[in-house]
Amino acid sequence: MRPDDWYLTEDPDDFLARAGDFLRSRPDLHTMPLTVLEKLRTDGADAYGAGATVLGRLERAGTVHAAFHHLPSRGLSVTALTPEHADTLAAHLAALGHVLPYVSADHDTATAFAEAWQRHTGVEPVLSKRIRLYRLGTLTPQEPAPEGRGRVAGGPDHEHIVRWCGEFTDTVGEIPAVDAGSWAGSRFADKHFTFWETPDGTPVSMAAVTSMIAGMVRVDPVYTPARLRGRGYAGAVTVEVSRAALAAGATDVVLFADPANATSNALYQRLGYVPVTDFAVYDF
Repeated sequence: MRPDDWYLTEDPDDFLARAGDFLRSRPDLHTMPLTVLEKLRTDGADAYGAGATVLGRLERAGTVHAAFHHLPSRGLSVTALTPEHADTLAAHLAALGHVLPYVSADHDTATAFAEAWQRHTGVEPVLSKRIRLYRLGTLTPQEPAPEGRGRVAGGPDHEHIVRWCGEFTDTVGEIPAVDAGSWAGSRFADKHFTFWETPDGTPVSMAAVTSMIAGMVRVDPVYTPARLRGRGYAGAVTVEVSRAALAAGATDVVLFADPANATSNALYQRLGYVPVTDFAVYDF
């Protein structure tokens, strides 16, 4: 595989015209690039901050086999690669002088690229995160469900949503943190939120979803304040947004979970979510 089989561009429309069919062929596995490309397409080149977003595709004989995106000041996110393809990509990006804070991909691809990046740059990778991708099979609401109901959040709920998203990022150790000042540029700003409320109208849990792309909707995040956990609220709100996604025509409803969190993984599987693959992040 020659390095020049990797074609790079900064134009999301050009990239989607050439690699869109490949990404849409597996909307569950390609949930991240699909949502990133949609944000770039709708919000413009600075959607993820000032600087160039580099988009790439691996193409031979008119067929796209893989794709990646490298956002300003962020790492590389790449679809599944063979070790050979990972090596040619690492060599190509290193030769062009790219600086990568991290790589994110399915576990085997991320590992192969991290090893290749070390060979070509001398930078030692450190495994920093594992995350499991789930896809909804048959939705199975929990029984018994907690008292209350789901409610789609609106404008008056904005302050509440920002506060809970900030608590969520603190809880999971996500960087950067989120507050009112950073909200507009955060990964939460363009999502659609739903609360689970007790019968008296008090929000006790929330879940958000992305807009539908290629029939795919991603549930993210799901959050219940610590003092309210263990009462079935997270399961109830996850069912609520999952059912709404299916009713809207989604064919792939997906979410990520930390495989080390036995409670959340067990919950999602009880609700009908099926593991697809594990992803890994290596810091450089």
